[in-house]
Amino acid sequence: MADPQEVAIEGEVARITYENRESGFRVVKVAVEGRRDAIAIVGTFPQVAVGARVRARGKIEIDKNHGEQLRVTSVTELAPTTLAGIEKYLGSGLIKGIGGVTASRIVEKFGLDTLRILEEQPHRLKEVNGLGKTRADALIAAWKEQRAIRDVMIFLQAHGASPQLASRIYKRYGPKAVAIISANPYRLAIDVWGIGFRTADRIAATMGIGKDSVERMQAALLQALGDATEQGHCYVVTEDLTAKAARLLAADENEPASLETIESLERAASSLLRAGLVVAERPGELARASADDLRGAAVYVTSMHETETRLAARLAALARASRDDLRGFTEAVAAFEKETKTTLADEQRSAVERAARCPLLVVTGGPGVGKTTIVKAILSVFDRARIDTRLAAPTGRAAKRMTEATGREAATLHRLLEFEPKTGSFKRDAKRPLEAGAVIVDESSMVDVGMADALTQAVADGSRLVLVGDVDQLPSVGPGSFLRDAIESGVVPCVRLVKIFRQASHSLIVQNAHRINAGEAPVVPEAGDTNADFFVIDKRDPEEARNIILELVTHRIPRRFGLDPVRDVQVLTPMNRGPAGTQLLNEALQAALNGAESGRKSLVRGKTTFREGDKVMQLRNDYDRNVWNGDVGVVHAVDEEEATLVVRFAEGGSAREPRDVPYEASSLDELALAYACTIHKSQGSEYPAVVIPMLTTHFVMLSKNLLYTAVTRGKRLVVLVADPRALRLALGGRDERNETSRHRSTKLAARIRAVTCGDLAGE
Repeated sequence: MADPQEVAIEGEVARITYENRESGFRVVKVAVEGRRDAIAIVGTFPQVAVGARVRARGKIEIDKNHGEQLRVTSVTELAPTTLAGIEKYLGSGLIKGIGGVTASRIVEKFGLDTLRILEEQPHRLKEVNGLGKTRADALIAAWKEQRAIRDVMIFLQAHGASPQLASRIYKRYGPKAVAIISANPYRLAIDVWGIGFRTADRIAATMGIGKDSVERMQAALLQALGDATEQGHCYVVTEDLTAKAARLLAADENEPASLETIESLERAASSLLRAGLVVAERPGELARASADDLRGAAVYVTSMHETETRLAARLAALARASRDDLRGFTEAVAAFEKETKTTLADEQRSAVERAARCPLLVVTGGPGVGKTTIVKAILSVFDRARIDTRLAAPTGRAAKRMTEATGREAATLHRLLEFEPKTGSFKRDAKRPLEAGAVIVDESSMVDVGMADALTQAVADGSRLVLVGDVDQLPSVGPGSFLRDAIESGVVPCVRLVKIFRQASHSLIVQNAHRINAGEAPVVPEAGDTNADFFVIDKRDPEEARNIILELVTHRIPRRFGLDPVRDVQVLTPMNRGPAGTQLLNEALQAALNGAESGRKSLVRGKTTFREGDKVMQLRNDYDRNVWNGDVGVVHAVDEEEATLVVRFAEGGSAREPRDVPYEASSLDELALAYACTIHKSQGSEYPAVVIPMLTTHFVMLSKNLLYTAVTRGKRLVVLVADPRALRLALGGRDERNETSRHRSTKLAARIRAVTCGDLAGE
């Protein structure tokens, strides 16, 4: 018998009041026949479109602030039955090419028979006024494509999923989607971006998979490993892994896991090891652990273990390879100094000399120490020795800066290695290496272990590899600490630059970056210093901080420094949430710089409006579009009728040419406004001016290298809007907080040493 308090309602989605795409929590207003006011349905459930009909089941609650609402246990989307509902449904972005205007024309022509006609007689779209034959043919093709995923949509709707989710799943799996999901619904959490474990778990539950099933336990463990990878770790210790997985399995992640659950997870971990899906190494060793004793073991996803092992072997091989010293080194350096009217300092000359002698070299140092000069000098020496040299960087922005600094074409690493979007792999590898005698890579601190592995495999035997970067910045967004581990291995030759050159020493940005890296408070300019490039504004209240940031970006900085507030000024903040996080800052900055009163075309996705002229950021690697996590562009065009937009990214495949990338309504969740972005997302970028809030509300994120990375993003101006207490927390030196922020679970350094010493037991 059903719970007497549980009720079911059916109605049309009138408004999306709130949604969190990460957690799936939503507040949606539903118009129910016979009720004067729409009722709010609240809970974690799949996305629904405005205009769709839904059936929701749950318990009625009275919220003291929001009144009556339905706390849902399930939400199922149904086909709309009213003219307005059908129009909203078709115009929601569900079908490519049908936006609000086109949906209105179609419904005006066919009325309540619209969905039936589209299903049975799609050729009749040609009867709709204003479409034209070409446009009608395109919509017919789009509808046929939609029909192809109908089975997937019906199947998933029966399990509480939405049409947009079904489209994304179909794009990933194709016609085999139903078979794949039926066999293992937990694959959704790993294979389909935007679907977490809890969503996959709900679908699995409706399919009859038990809460204590081994499939569910294995899926939670693999999800926990995947989450750790997204946080930068290459492995997780067994006890931490089972604890993380137990939180995923629990109805309340704060309640302690039962002994029975932990034991079930331990058995599932052993079964994953026996199946070859994970690799485990004994505590403190590189030797394999037994499936019968995983206590304290380092557990890797098998592909990650293979990547780290292969990378270590290749780095050791490159470091040990013999090379003949380049002849005429002294003459080449002298010629460079004469041509550029530069005199290399001793440590710079030493770095260039080691690059000439060593097949593999790391050059690291902070701002103002001459890394760019060294790159140009190394390039000049290689040129005189007739060594064909390729230049590269992890991102288009960094490659563009490298091109501008050297006068030579620099490519993104993806372009250098000839990335193939269809396969997700690189054409250049060990079997087809780069045709270059040397490769110089800038911003190497951004390179994760996967990209480092692909790069080093593609460097031909007999070639040189020079890695340039600032090891004290935040590590890569992807897993591992490649540059730091390469240095700490003691096997890879490294030159660390520390001397600040005179032309840079006058900059407070440079001075303060080095002070911050040393754990010292930044200095502020003297009163009346009109050339100052670094300022600190004392603000403790987050609301006041947000208001002053808005004033700085929209008025003060443009007026005093002549900088464009959208193109030249970037707000960098530690967190997404909170009063001084990216979400609220972006809302305020968009309203001030590109608000609705501009009259520009726009599209709405959830709570975010994307308007022509908005600065936006890509949130994930998209191999089909060839755009990458952290790429920043501007909304160049919006088609409100077809519910699509085009983003113009400043750097295309050549690092020089801008590139226009189209987005459909269903893919807008890959974009976010970028007037403000997190410091992590700014890695590898450089901006004329940066504004950095650093407040106690950012407590969980505060660290020295976070602040250091933010400050070193500014080229002409840095403004800290800071609470002194937050600064002291961030500058805590080598305390537990900073060490934790720097630590990533990786064995690359130890593995490089072991390969070099010929000691890899268990490999």
